Amino acid sequence: MSKLTLSTPALLTLSLLPLAACTSETDAAGNPAPTIRVALDEQFSRKLLDEFSKELGVTIKQLHDSEAAKTVGHVSAIKTEAKAPRCDVFWNNELGNTVHLAQQGLLTPYVSPAAKDIPARWKDPTGMWTAFAARARVLIVNTDLLPDKKDWPSSYRDLVDPKWKGKCAVAKPLTGTTLTHFTALRNVLGADKVDALFDQMESNDVEFLASNGATMRAVREGRLAWAFTDTDDYNVAKQKGFPVECVYPDQGDGQIGTMLIPNSVGLVKNGPAPEVAKKLIDLILARATETRLAAAASAQIPLRDGIPGPANPAVLVPGKFHEMAWDIAAVGQDLAKASTHFAKRFSL
Repeated sequence: MSKLTLSTPALLTLSLLPLAACTSETDAAGNPAPTIRVALDEQFSRKLLDEFSKELGVTIKQLHDSEAAKTVGHVSAIKTEAKAPRCDVFWNNELGNTVHLAQQGLLTPYVSPAAKDIPARWKDPTGMWTAFAARARVLIVNTDLLPDKKDWPSSYRDLVDPKWKGKCAVAKPLTGTTLTHFTALRNVLGADKVDALFDQMESNDVEFLASNGATMRAVREGRLAWAFTDTDDYNVAKQKGFPVECVYPDQGDGQIGTMLIPNSVGLVKNGPAPEVAKKLIDLILARATETRLAAAASAQIPLRDGIPGPANPAVLVPGKFHEMAWDIAAVGQDLAKASTHFAKRFSL
C-alpha cells in the first residue's frame, strides 16, 4: 500500500482548520462579529482579545494604534464615524477620553454583570463606561545615576528644582495618561498655575518627549536621571534588568498624592454588532481579565478587592499609597479644551 503524503500548503491548510472552525463572522445566534478599538498596548491586549474571539466563536476585528497616537487617534475616529459607526467597543488605556466620549453622546449605556464588584467610583452610574486595571503616574529613577535613595525626587515639583536642570523628562501632555494627568492638574491646581509650572519646566530644561515609553527609555538607558512615566513602562524596564526603580510622588502631608488612572471600556452608540459587543465587554471586565493584566509584564493595578496585585512589590495597589483626588467628570469635560491649549503651547 502506498503512503499518502501531503504537500506543505496542504499541511498548512490543515493546521489552520481548528482556528477557522472556532471563529466566524457571526456567533451561534447569527449576530455579527464586533469591532474593537484598543488603546492598551497591543503586546498586552491582542492575546487576550484573540482568546475572547475563540470563547465567543467570532472573529473580533481589532484596531490598535501607535504609541504616540494612541487614545487620541481612536477618539478622533469614533467622533468622525459618529453618523455611521464602524466599531462597537472602545477599550481605552485611560479614563478621561472615555468619559469625554460619553459626555459627547457617542457611547451608549451598558451595565455589565461582570463589573458588579468594581468600586462605584470607577463606574458611570448610568453604565456609559466602566474602569478597571489601573496604572499609577510615577517617577522612574536610574539607580546607576542616583544610587542613594535619599537623593531621589519625590514630587512633581522636582521638575522645576534647579538641581535637576536638564536631567529629567515628562511626555508632552497631548495623548493618553499624560493628557489626562495634566488636565486633572489644571482642575486641582488651576490653569494659571499649570501654565506657570510649564514655564518653570522649560526654564529648567525639562525634556518634553513624545510618550511615556520615550521618557522611560531615556531613563533606563542613563541619558536622564529620572522622569514621569506610568507603572507599566517602569515595570517592563525593571523586568528587562535595567537599573531603575519607581517613586510614587507627593506622598507627604499636604501633598496632592499620586494619580491613579485605570483602563476603561464603553459600548459605542449605534455600533453594528451590539449584542456580541456586550458579551465582549463582559469578558474584558471579568475578574479573570483584571487578574491576568496584574500578573502580566504591564503590571496593571487591580481596582477590586481580592485580586492579587502585580508581582513587583514596588507597584502598589489602592490603599497602599496616597492617591491624588481628581474629578472624573470635570476632566472629561475639560479634556478637549486642555488638549487644544497644550497643543498650542507645544506648537502642534
